[in-house]
Parts: sequence; structure tokens; C-alpha cells
Amino acid sequence: MARKVGIYTRISRDDEGDALGVDRQRTDCERLADLRTWQPVKVYEDNDVSAFKRNVVRDEFELMLKDLQAGLIDGVVAYDLDRLARQPRDLERLIEIFDERPRLEFATVTNDVNLGSADGRTMARIMVAFANKSSHDTSRRIKRKHLELAQQGKANGGPAPYGWQKTDRNKVDPVAAAHILAAQKEILAGVRIGTIRQRWHVEGIGNPREGTKRMAHHHVEHILTNPRLCGYRTYHGEILYGDDGQLVRGEWDPINTVEEWEAVSAAVAERKQGRRERDTLARKYLLSGIARCGLCKSKIRGQINQRWKPGSKGTKYTYQCSQVNGGCGKVGRVGEPVDRLIVRLALSEQREKAATSVAPSDERWSREAELENVLTDIAQLIEAEKAKTITVSSLLQLLPGKERERDALKLERARFYKEQKQAEAKGNPADLTEDEFFALPIERQREIVLHSITAVLIHPAGRGKRKFDPDLIEPIWR
Repeated sequence: MARKVGIYTRISRDDEGDALGVDRQRTDCERLADLRTWQPVKVYEDNDVSAFKRNVVRDEFELMLKDLQAGLIDGVVAYDLDRLARQPRDLERLIEIFDERPRLEFATVTNDVNLGSADGRTMARIMVAFANKSSHDTSRRIKRKHLELAQQGKANGGPAPYGWQKTDRNKVDPVAAAHILAAQKEILAGVRIGTIRQRWHVEGIGNPREGTKRMAHHHVEHILTNPRLCGYRTYHGEILYGDDGQLVRGEWDPINTVEEWEAVSAAVAERKQGRRERDTLARKYLLSGIARCGLCKSKIRGQINQRWKPGSKGTKYTYQCSQVNGGCGKVGRVGEPVDRLIVRLALSEQREKAATSVAPSDERWSREAELENVLTDIAQLIEAEKAKTITVSSLLQLLPGKERERDALKLERARFYKEQKQAEAKGNPADLTEDEFFALPIERQREIVLHSITAVLIHPAGRGKRKFDPDLIEPIWR
């Protein structure tokens, strides 16, 4: 009876996506199996998959190992040993299975290696070690080439990042850029990335990775804070400095100014560090956690009205003091009239303040010249070492202090423009109508209300009271 074998084919890169390389390997492997009178029963194909990168999982290779161990196939045929393994650990996993099942078959088209013998295993280990070194050498050359391109401000290959044209990754896509700028403005106004992500998913904005239904949170965050937006070149996730100590600028058209990008990045970083107050985080209902029971003073949260049915005239949500949350459970109120009352009061109060307030300033950061001088000092130090007018030792003693000064000034500049851009993004709430207010994301609505009001006391209405009484809603002003 013919031995049942699996054919394993793999190629690291298939730029055209036509799988011609693995097809050629399969044809040669089938011919070899026929010569050995073996019966090929399954082809395990890893097309466009690296066997060298440690973070890459080869699904078909893993399946082949499981089938070998389970006895579903009696051996493996591959075009070459380096198609199977370029990491010694992968070869050792295969050898362990051959130890457990000594009668397994193994053959390659390009050489004769017997994994069933000690000499064959030794030869296989040597061949994989050389293949691994070859991959290391190739990887080192590619990394060096990528670094050279980065230092020249050129982009590497791959698809264009969101915000730039697919046909010319150096030209801005005006539609995508408009979405990015609008989302950045929302971030500066207090809207969460999660809210933006949800809206982008509904509207089909962004570029989710192939095979996924929506973008991950960190993917949206990267789109909105990518240094590429203001023209900075990065390498391995870090903003790149040239040999002269100056920031490397990319050859593409920017979407943001440096000040805009720094402001958004600082706002995102600040939130990730947990500096914002908990009550300004997004909730489902406007006054959740802001409203308090007029009797026990416990916080009241919005909840779905269990009696409400879609299409009915009743209210969809209520503010209810809950015993579950430590309250007395004796106070509750229909949600929408309370929200609209508080919004009218808050907007009215802010209109009065706006009449006497000063518009946000667009002044420049006052220490810009100081930062430029520090950057010039760093460049001069590096040039002096290259010209051999100072020693490397002197450079390394002077440079760290200047770099710390540069980083501190850049951080101060980012905070300055963050506050300025936040004020611009938030605009003047006093100009909003009620309908415009309720069209804002919930985070922004709560921030506007909390600007004027610290809490809202909801007093009991008494028995039989059904008509909304605004006198029982007491705002606590700041």
C-alpha cells in the first residue's frame, strides 16, 4: 500500500499574488512523490509567508505538524529544506515527531536528507543554520537600506497611510485629510477616540486591515497622532534625527502643522496617563453621575425606562436614585425634560459670560527662539566633532545636556499649543442652539455642562405628581 504523504510549499514574498512560485514547488514535489511511489494526499501551502520572522505563524506548517503527529499522513515532501524551516526551533519540532514515529518518510527535491537517521539530522541542522544566517544577512541589508531611505526622508514600500492618495503616497487625499482634521478637532474638544472609532465604522471612514470588520482603537489613535501628519520621518516608531542633529523631514505633503500635531499628541498622551477627571469621561446619558438625589444626595445615573416601547409617547430613559448604588431609591425623573432644562440654563449662563470674555488668542509660543538656539548648538557640536575640532569624549559630555534641554522645550511647546488648540476646537458654546448641542458627542455635551454646573439636585415630586416641575431641578453652579 502506497505511503500517504503531505506536500509542503512556501514562498516568502509573492508581490503579484498569483502563487506561481508555490505552484512550481508543488509540481516538482508531486513528481518526486510519484518516483518514490508515495501517494500525495494533501498540499500544505504557505504563500507569501516568512519562515524566518519569529512573530509570524505559518498556519499550514502548524497544521502539517499536527497531521504528522496524529498519523493522518506518513511523511512530508518539500522542494527544499529551507522551505520547511529557517529557524532551528522549527526543525527540532519536526525532528521530535520523527523520533516519535520512526517510520515516517521525508524527501526534498533539491537534496537527499534523511531525518530518520542521526547523520541526516546533523546535516539538516547544519543546512538550517546556514539558511538562518542567510536570512539574518538579508534582514541586516534590508534594515540598512530602510534606514538609508529614512535618513533621506523617503517613504518605504507598502500601502499609502490613510490621509494620502493610494496612487501617489506623497500627495494628500483631501477627503481623508478632512476626516483626520475633523477627528483631531474632536479630540481637542474632549471627544474620546472610541467615539470617533465608532463613528468612522458606521460611516465607513478609515482603512481597516484586510480581514477585519473595523479598525482597532490603537489603529485609529495612530492615524490621528502619526508624526507623518506634520512631515516628520520615523524609523521603527521613533521620530528620526539626522546626522546633523536636526529632525528628518519626509518628502510627502503634510496634513498638519507641527503645532497642530503636537497639540493632538499631547492631548492623547494626557488622557492615556489618566490625568482627566473621571466625571468628564463619556457616559450614555448627559447627567449620569452629575445628577444627585435631593433626599440622600447619592449620585443618580440614567437608565432605560422598562415601560417604554419603541414608537410610544413615553420617555426612553429616566434618572433614578438606585438602592443598588447605595441610594434611597425614592427619587426619579423622566430624563429628557431634565436634560433640556439644564442645557438651557448652562448655555444661557455661558452666553452671559461670553459677552464680557476675551476671544482665544492665536499668539506664538514665546520660547521658540530659545528652542532654535538649542537645536543650532546641537548641530554645531556634531559638526565640530566631524571636523575633529572637539573629541568624541567632549561631544558625549556636552550633547546629553543639550538634548535634555531640547526635549524639555519641545514638551513645553506641545503643552502650550495643546491648550491653545483645545480652546479653538471647543469654540464658544454660547453660540450653540439646543439642537446643535444635542448633536454633539456625549463627551462634549458633558464637558460644556460641567463648565457651568458641578451637580444637579433632583428633588422628590411627591405622590400623584405627573407634570414636569422645573422648580424641583436645582443646578449647583460653579
